[in-house]
Amino acid sequence: MKLGLIGLGIMGKPMAKNLLKAGYELLVNDRNEANVAEVVAAGATAATQPEIGDTCDVVMTMLPNSPQVKEVMLTPGGVAEHMRPGTTFIDMSSINPVASKEIAAVLEAKGIDMLDAPVSGGEPKAIDGTLSFMVGGKQEVFDKYKDLLGCMGASVVRCGDVGAGNTTKLANQIIVACNIQALAEALTLAQKAGVDPQLVFEAIKGGLAGSTVMNAKAPMMIAGDEKPGFKIDLHIKDLNNALDCAHAIGAPVPMTAEVQEVLQWLHNNGEGQHDHSCIAHYYEKLTGIQIGR
Repeated sequence: MKLGLIGLGIMGKPMAKNLLKAGYELLVNDRNEANVAEVVAAGATAATQPEIGDTCDVVMTMLPNSPQVKEVMLTPGGVAEHMRPGTTFIDMSSINPVASKEIAAVLEAKGIDMLDAPVSGGEPKAIDGTLSFMVGGKQEVFDKYKDLLGCMGASVVRCGDVGAGNTTKLANQIIVACNIQALAEALTLAQKAGVDPQLVFEAIKGGLAGSTVMNAKAPMMIAGDEKPGFKIDLHIKDLNNALDCAHAIGAPVPMTAEVQEVLQWLHNNGEGQHDHSCIAHYYEKLTGIQIGR
């Protein structure tokens, strides 16, 4: 089975390497030539997007948002025009579920199957191959490619038909964002009250408040580590999609809207490319408190 992957950013590059480790033949494409060269050095083959469409049994994308996925797949001369009936498109990007359904409808008319399969876990889990995949699509298509996704993830769950994967990812991103904001607020409170945030973290991480988010982000806040495992600007994109979806279906999401305002303030103050744990900097600006320092 020949695979094509378009998008070799923070997540796509290590995911490509894990596909190569699993023994798959992989063609890759990205605007960043250095990232392409790095993955080619690991065993992949560089290719144009039309070449990927023409030759691959499975085309995969890991791109920033809906417009980029639609541009790659659906513009005149795009990948969809080059794919053969019976091939499959797996979009691992986090996009609006409405866009996933639009792309799937176009592909279905061409006899091409689709899964929307966004991931959670950030760069560390992309590197070690333990991402969580939330998948939408037909059961038989999911069953066929579950093991393929399992080369990059520890959890691969079908959530429903096409669009369900990205709906689940929106729910995931709401929970992650609200957790990070609560964590930043709590550790700022602790430090302002004269209690060591590191000890607070150690004391509560094994209790009900403990979470994967806390374990990943509290050490970054305490160390002042801004290196992005997941960028503020990307989380803004995901929450924009969540708000758009919620408004369309009439779901109340006031906490999401509040966190989005904090993230947008950080973007406007030059922190969009920092890790989303830098929500802590918002509280630092309000209080003058640097967590752990």
